[in-house]
Amino acid sequence: MRRGSVADAMLLVTVCLWALNFTASKYILDNGFEPLTYSAVRYSLAALIFLAIVLPRERSLRIERRDLPLVALAIVLLFGNQLGFVFALDLSTATTVALLFGTLPIFTVLIARAVGIEQLGRRFWIAALLSFSGVVLVTVGSGQSISGNIWGDLLAIGGAVTWAGYSVALAPLMRRYSPFRLSAIFLLGAAALLLVAGAPQLQDQSFDLPASVWFTFAYAVIGPLVITNLLWFTAIDWVGPSRASLFANLQPFLAAVIALLLLHESLTRLQLAGGFLIAAGIVFSRGHGEPE
Repeated sequence: MRRGSVADAMLLVTVCLWALNFTASKYILDNGFEPLTYSAVRYSLAALIFLAIVLPRERSLRIERRDLPLVALAIVLLFGNQLGFVFALDLSTATTVALLFGTLPIFTVLIARAVGIEQLGRRFWIAALLSFSGVVLVTVGSGQSISGNIWGDLLAIGGAVTWAGYSVALAPLMRRYSPFRLSAIFLLGAAALLLVAGAPQLQDQSFDLPASVWFTFAYAVIGPLVITNLLWFTAIDWVGPSRASLFANLQPFLAAVIALLLLHESLTRLQLAGGFLIAAGIVFSRGHGEPE
């Protein structure tokens, strides 16, 4: 089998694992875990497992002093992303959160433009208008029957923005360090911040939870945080980030479908229309760097 075909299979598995994480996390939060306890314990275990896998290969997690501010910024953004993700799921539905995370590619390009990495043309602004119109429809269409709290929708958008910022901050660091070293550092850093923020909930958390919750929790640690990091960065090394991004764009919409099927959540017509607009914006933005 050709390396490209293997890489495509790895990317597809990665996206499926990420997509299922929305449903898995929602189930865990609805069945006993407090949001910050869940994130703190999950990230701490994933960081330790990932470190045990990567450290023998890397031999060191050393970062040059000049890169420490950017590393710190990336850790804070990842921490913010996890806060947005887990509290959005706690307040809203997995379907709504997944659809709103579909704005990630648009926010990534906007932030890249703000720091001088990207040049934007008319095509991108049309794509952005489509996507943000979709956000409005998803949010308005959520209503009490689906979202329960507008703050959940806003936190989902915040989660997408912080992940976009994290992705942009990561780009220059990946030119000097291996992605596995960086992932280990970021997981450890985010875990430390989550443990501090989640200390009050950790003290009050009851861990006498059903076996199904612990089984799902084990998946949430090993699948979306450990296995995906190994597969994603290996595949990018083989076929490049552009090809990988085509698969990544599938994630929010696949996640919404999984949530609908497994959690029996509802989807209003406005949300469905909003999801299509977000997807249209992503597709249309693919050519934003071409001459106009």
